[in-house]
Parts: sequence; C-alpha cells; structure tokens
Amino acid sequence: MSGPGVGFEYPPVAVSWLKRDVLLFAYSIGATVDELNFLYELHPKFAVFPTYPIILPFKHTDIDVVDFYARQAAVPIPGVPAFDSKRVVDGERFIEFFKPLPPTSAGRTFEVRSKILGVYDKGKPGSVVETEQKLVDKVSGEVYSRAVGSGFFVGQGGWGGPKGPKQPSYNPPANTKPTVSFSIQTTPESAHLYRLNGDYNPLHADPEPGKKMGFGGAIMHGLFSWNSTAHGLLQHLGGSDPANIKSFQARFASPVKPGDKIVVDAWRMGNADKDGFEEVRFVVTVEGGKVCLSNGRAFIRVVVGKSKL
Repeated sequence: MSGPGVGFEYPPVAVSWLKRDVLLFAYSIGATVDELNFLYELHPKFAVFPTYPIILPFKHTDIDVVDFYARQAAVPIPGVPAFDSKRVVDGERFIEFFKPLPPTSAGRTFEVRSKILGVYDKGKPGSVVETEQKLVDKVSGEVYSRAVGSGFFVGQGGWGGPKGPKQPSYNPPANTKPTVSFSIQTTPESAHLYRLNGDYNPLHADPEPGKKMGFGGAIMHGLFSWNSTAHGLLQHLGGSDPANIKSFQARFASPVKPGDKIVVDAWRMGNADKDGFEEVRFVVTVEGGKVCLSNGRAFIRVVVGKSKL
C-alpha cells in the first residue's frame, strides 16, 4: 500500500534494559508473588514478561526520566503535517513474539527498527499514524518481536490524506458466557508507577494535559490496561509461562481514570494451531462504565491448573 509517509524508516534506536527494569515492569502490570519467575531475579526460571518490548521505543537506553514531548517530535514524517505530540493517544497495538528476551541486555546490542505503515486522515476527529517496530539484535540480525501500533492525533485531521483501510474486527462469540473473567484495580498512583518503565507522557501524571484534551484530568496509560490484560490472560490461561503466549492485540476504545477498576472477559475460541496456541478473544470494560479495550485477541497455549513454575 502506498500513501503519504508509507515506508519511511526512522533511524534505528538503541535500546537497553537491566534486570531491575523487567522486575519493575512485571510488578507495575500486576505480577503476583505466585509468579516469582517474573518478580525475583534469582528464580531458576526468571524471565522477562513477553510484552516488555512494547515499552522500549519509549525507554531507549535511558536510566532517568526524559522530555516525552521533545522525543516524540524529534523526527518528522515526510509528506505529512507536523502533528502535535501533546495531543496524541494510543489507537491500537499488536505484538508477536519470536524469541524470549534475555533478562538483561548487558553485553548485547539491541535496537528498535521502525517504519511507517500508513498515515490516515480521519477528518475533524484527528489523524492516525500506523507504525511497525521490530526489536532486533544488531549483531546477529535476529528479530525478537514485531509490534504494530497506531497513534491517534486528536483534532489533527482534515489535511487531505487517505482515510485508511477498514480494520478487521475480532468480536467475542455472541450470547456465550466468558471462559474466564477477572478484574484489575487501579489506584490514584498506578500511572505514576507504570510511567517509571519509560513512558513519561505528562498526560498520565499531570491533570492539565488531560483537561485540555477533554478528559477532565490525568488518565491511565492505555498500555497499562493493555499490558495488565496480557498479564492477566497469561496468568489465568497460560500458567504464567511466557512460552505460552504467541501474540496479543487490542484496540483502545475509551480512557481509564486512575482509581478505576477494569474488568476483563475472555473467550476461548477452541481453534488451537499445530503448536497448541489457541485463539482467545477478550473485551475490557471499566466497571460500571464503557469498554476501554476492544477488538482483543491473543494466541495462548492454554494449560489446566496452576502454574508449576
């Protein structure tokens, strides 16, 4: 597919992480003491939670906080307007896993290679920028994960670009009870913990940006809900074994406020592939309110009973 900005490759970004970083990530998305393989670096099966690569395009090699707005605006996309990164929210995220990450990048050289898949003009509501990001070992060339994400630039449409293709929908089966349901309770400080992973967007820490965007104040990171749901599904269906999840995706439907409880309903679709990975569809709602994650789909190797990790 061709169009404004399509195929543009950003300069590769060096990324790194320490064991401390992956411990923090696991804790911030809800890992429990029943999952010491994610929370204790001396556990014999200590592992990085599989969705951790989604944070690396924010973190780079940083060990301290950074100016989120300056970084997001650093590289313009040829052929499209210069969008205001102070008014951007997540649209949809997909990630697939090829190799487990080492618990630390020390002694290795990793980079994120990103390119534009599409830039779409949605009129008055805004514009969508769709990007592919691969986490690559620079020396060996091995690809560890591939992610596709879209950013929605609020109120920044109407520039004459293509509207973009209709995305597929993965709805849960109608009139069928979920296979599993669970809830995730946030606190007023949950976003302040999650942002320490490297996503320092002020929208999630300071009430003012959220007020200007019509949210009434600070909102949770969409990727907090996204990652926390991935964790819960792997915990409830995959025995908390990182080898038991192949891919994960969801669309960001509405914001979550700090302190909200979100409820995950998931359905096994019963169509396992040759490696035992089964399609799981899910919907996430704010308790008593709107859907916050829609179009949820994961491929999980479902295990029975508690984890033996």
